[in-house]
Amino acid sequence: MSSRPGGSEGPEDVDARFAEIIADLEREGLGAGLTEGADLPDAFVDEPTATPEPEQKIEPVTGPIAAPQEDPAANPAWRSADVEWDWASASEEEHYVPPEPPPLPRLRPGTIFGIVLMVIGILLFAAPGIIGLDSRIATPLGLVALAGGIGWLVLRMRQGPPPDSGWDDGAQI
Repeated sequence: MSSRPGGSEGPEDVDARFAEIIADLEREGLGAGLTEGADLPDAFVDEPTATPEPEQKIEPVTGPIAAPQEDPAANPAWRSADVEWDWASASEEEHYVPPEPPPLPRLRPGTIFGIVLMVIGILLFAAPGIIGLDSRIATPLGLVALAGGIGWLVLRMRQGPPPDSGWDDGAQI
């Protein structure tokens, strides 16, 4: 399948089209300030070929030209700090010690009931033989117990701040 109507897009056509695009860009002055192989790593510099290509005349770019910037790699201290770090001044006593977390709240009877329902549901799924039930009966009972425990806990979740916390708009100082 060809990308152009009436012809095939072979490698020769692609190379010829690429050469045309590059010639148009060079005619417009793109890359006029670059010399071949200058400031390029060795991986990007082409090896010399046996047949040198004819040199093309490159027209100079007209208009404002940016001043060349200093190469930061040429200056060995371009990433160095203004002040050296004094490791002796950092003592062991200056570490941040977070405050103790608040204690967990006591479980209310409704929460305990929901957790017990979930444990019974898992037990009926995992090992129905412990209670002496057949798996055909224990599976639906376990499903109901597990869903009931999860539903019970979700319905009892708090929807806002505790009632004794007072007014708070969330701002912190």
